Amino acid sequence: MYDLIVVGAGPAGYVAAERAGHMGKKVLIVEREHLGGVCTNYGCIPTKSLLNAAKHYVYGLESAKFGVHFDNPSFNFSEAMAWKNETVETLRKGIAFLMKQGKVEVVSGEASFPGGKSVSVGGTVYEGSNLLIATGSTAFVPPIPGVDGANVVTNREILSLEKLPKRLAVIGGGVIGVEFASFFSSVGVEVHVIEMMNEICPMMDGEAAALLRKQLGSVDFQLGAKVTGVTDKGVKYEKGGSEFFIEADLVLMSVGRRPITAGLEKLGLDIGRTGVAVE
Repeated sequence: MYDLIVVGAGPAGYVAAERAGHMGKKVLIVEREHLGGVCTNYGCIPTKSLLNAAKHYVYGLESAKFGVHFDNPSFNFSEAMAWKNETVETLRKGIAFLMKQGKVEVVSGEASFPGGKSVSVGGTVYEGSNLLIATGSTAFVPPIPGVDGANVVTNREILSLEKLPKRLAVIGGGVIGVEFASFFSSVGVEVHVIEMMNEICPMMDGEAAALLRKQLGSVDFQLGAKVTGVTDKGVKYEKGGSEFFIEADLVLMSVGRRPITAGLEKLGLDIGRTGVAVE
C-alpha cells in the first residue's frame, strides 16, 4: 500500500512525488512516456534550447554593426537539434535522480483505474491511500479538412524534424505558435502565422502583443483569418469575406491544448472541457 500514487510525471506530478517522498511517504509515480512530461520533453525546455541556438546565430549575423566580425555565419539544424536532445536528456536524468533521492518508485506504462484509489499498469494493480492525477494536456487538433495530412504536425512532431522546411505555416498565433514562428524565422525559414483573433497572443496585453508582433518583422501574420482547409501544398483561409491560400511545405497546428482525461471517468470525477474540476 502506497501513501501516494501519482499518475503523470510532468512538473506537477514529479514535484509532488519528490516532496512527498522527502517527507517520508511511500510514493509511486506512473508515467507512460518520459519523466518531465510535456515541459521537459516537448515544450518549454526543447523550444528554449532551439531559441537559444537561433539567438546565437542572429547575434552572429548582426554582430558587424558592433565591430565583431564572423566569416559567413551559418546555422546547422542537425547540430542544434542534437544540442536540444542532449539538454532534454540531461534534465530527464536529473528528474530520475530526484525520484531516487526521494525514494519514489517509478513505473513506466499506461495507467488505468480499476476502482477506488488503485492504479493498474501492465496488468499489475497498485493500491494507494491517496491518488494524484497529473496527466497534463496534449495538442488540440480541430476538425479542419486535411489536418490529418502528413505535412501537418503539432508541437511534438515539429521538435523531431530532421531538416528545416522552406516554408512553414502556423495555424494559431498563441504563445506556442509564436514561439515556433520566432525560431524558424530566425534561422531563415519563410513563416506565415494564421490567427483567428485580431491580435496574436490573445491572453497578453494588447499593446505588448502588438509590439511583439512588430519585433517578428520577417513573419507574415494573417490576423482575423479563419482556416478552412489544409492541403499537401499549404493552407486555405478566409479573411474579410475573401478566400486565400498560403503555400507551405509544413503546417504547424497550434490552436491550443486539451486535457488528457481518458479513463478518468471511472473515478467518478467531475470532468469538463478544461479538465478535472476541483474544490
